[in-house]
Amino acid sequence: MSEAGAAAPPSLAVALGWTGFELDDAGGRAVGRVEGVYVDAGGGDPVWLIVATGRRRRAKAVAVPLRECAAMPGRVWTAQGREAMCEAPAIDPSRPLLREHEVAICLHYGVGERLGRHAEVVARPEGTVTAQPA
Repeated sequence: MSEAGAAAPPSLAVALGWTGFELDDAGGRAVGRVEGVYVDAGGGDPVWLIVATGRRRRAKAVAVPLRECAAMPGRVWTAQGREAMCEAPAIDPSRPLLREHEVAICLHYGVGERLGRHAEVVARPEGTVTAQPA
């Protein structure tokens, strides 16, 4: 899904309320569990969901574009496909994301340099912390 037509992301309080919810992909397939939220390091706005994919013993944490997510009772839906999320770059949810990490994640999901989060971080200096766990 292109972020150009996406609605505004939910508030931090709403996004944090999704913690523990199951995450489904665009086709309705279960992908993982929402474990937290990353916020913009400068403004504090929520920008990524932290999702544990795979089986619990071998779960991998990934960032999922918050602008492409919506909640349902007890679940969150994303416009991304299961394969894209399972193949996304792994993150350490206890550590902040640097500009380079976010650019790589955006490129993985096909978010162009002039769109959404990619446009927000690409001009920041290399090595800058751009997102941090809420």
